[in-house]
Amino acid sequence: MEDVRTTLAEIDQASERLMETAEKLTDQDLSAPSRLPGWSRGHVLAHLVRNTDSCWNLLEWARTGAEHPQYPSNESRDAGIEANSGRPGDELRAELRIAVERFALQAATMPEVAWQSMIKARAGWAHPAWFVLNRRWREIQAHHIDLDFGYVYTDWPLAYVRWELAETLDAIRLDGGLAAGRVRATDLDVDVRLGDGPEVSAPAHELLGWLTARGGPSSAGWPTPPPWPPPSAGWRPA
Repeated sequence: MEDVRTTLAEIDQASERLMETAEKLTDQDLSAPSRLPGWSRGHVLAHLVRNTDSCWNLLEWARTGAEHPQYPSNESRDAGIEANSGRPGDELRAELRIAVERFALQAATMPEVAWQSMIKARAGWAHPAWFVLNRRWREIQAHHIDLDFGYVYTDWPLAYVRWELAETLDAIRLDGGLAAGRVRATDLDVDVRLGDGPEVSAPAHELLGWLTARGGPSSAGWPTPPPWPPPSAGWRPA
């Protein structure tokens, strides 16, 4: 339970920082492009609202034992984001605040045993309910940057960088797709051997910015990383 409480505290802090950015976005800002191809900032904010609700759904599945998928379908997810992307900022911000507080209450009142219940990600792979928190943490940190409104990879908290870098590299180690023999953080205890190829060494924030395509050095001659995020290494089918 201590890890759950720690991650929940990180999510709360990340959510508040996201809301601070959202409060600064005018309707004109929201209609401008985000960092994600084909999406405006309004699309990103609408997605963050719906993703928060979808994570609530997964915790409800774990709490009750009744299957409660993230979204009814991929089509309904995409349609919901599109339909809400052009709404006024005040409405999107209000919905985000409600969704964040609703998710926090759901998580805070989860029975301890329910955190071990197995549920399924939208992509179909199963994982314990506590990993929903890590996935939610990732969504906030990645898409906060995607709003392209002042929050950058160097703003990521160290706790997130430590977890995400190890998680991402562990998945890449299993999948391949990165032409590097070793990736080593010079300021954290993350050092992963991948196979044949050169060593890539840098501060952890730069490595994660590079691997997630959300910042970092652009002229270091590093290989192109595979699509991110990969399926978790810890919860793949045997």
